[in-house]
Amino acid sequence: MDTRHLGTLGPVVSAMGLGCMSMSQAYGTRDDAQSLKTLRRALDIGVTFWDTADVYGEGHNETLVGEGLRGRRGEVFLATKCGILHGGLKGIDGSPAYIRTACDASLKRLGTEVIDLYYLHRRDPRTPIEDSVGAMAGLVKEGKVRHLGLSEVAPSTLRRACAVHPIAAVQSEYSLWFREPETGILPACRELGVAFVPFSPLGRGFLTETPVDRGALTEGDMRLGLPRFGDENLEKNERLRTALSKMASEKGLTLAQLALAWVMAQGQDVVPIPGTKRVKYLEENAAAAAAVLTPADLAAIDAALVANPPSGDRYPPEMMAWVDRG
Repeated sequence: MDTRHLGTLGPVVSAMGLGCMSMSQAYGTRDDAQSLKTLRRALDIGVTFWDTADVYGEGHNETLVGEGLRGRRGEVFLATKCGILHGGLKGIDGSPAYIRTACDASLKRLGTEVIDLYYLHRRDPRTPIEDSVGAMAGLVKEGKVRHLGLSEVAPSTLRRACAVHPIAAVQSEYSLWFREPETGILPACRELGVAFVPFSPLGRGFLTETPVDRGALTEGDMRLGLPRFGDENLEKNERLRTALSKMASEKGLTLAQLALAWVMAQGQDVVPIPGTKRVKYLEENAAAAAAVLTPADLAAIDAALVANPPSGDRYPPEMMAWVDRG
């Protein structure tokens, strides 16, 4: 696995990371034994940039990740997040007091003395970003955190944050069927020397070989509540998936590999974190890091997107309310 920098002269991480959320929530039932095999296989093949959050599975995911890196902590560049309330609570809290408490709890669950990259999961509209980042900077001074990140923030928020403390990375959704960052946060990251970490680069499982069947999704699968996976939108979006699948096949790639190769082709400052809980898909995803897309390939993909634009909003209104849009 090649490596990339998180930000200008920032820390070096595997060129592709591993999103761990699905091991604990949102996409079917948990299987800790299977997930642990995937985590350990990730280390063996060089996928060492791991992403979790305190809210995933109400703390379960951090505990699981902590078990997965036990005895091999030095091989992992570990990222986690705070700011979305859990433990029966609902909402966002970016207050300095909450951030300090959340960090200590994450360190305990992860079984580590330091977090490599600590994100504010969502901007708290009640707390100035300067106060939130100031508290996180205090954690760096205390040696509990090495680098800071933000998730789902507007360019103006990022600029204000960078004035308080260097920001290594911004995380947001980005994929072939969600390209909004290209006109907002991605250019701001480049202006400020901040890495961009796309989550859901496979469109929450849409950009894969197997069509999404709403009837087969289990209770609790978050896609049941996302507009793009509604019956009418899903039928329209299938045209895009079919067109991209044909291109992938012609390149000798799976659709997932084409989608990941496209994201990675957007720049050396882009480090995607596709999520999976299965070794098979981990290995398939990792192989995409070696795929090369030509300018003609990229142009053909753009043409397919123009001809088959994604249908449906990214999130329902209640989830969009938590996204910082400036």
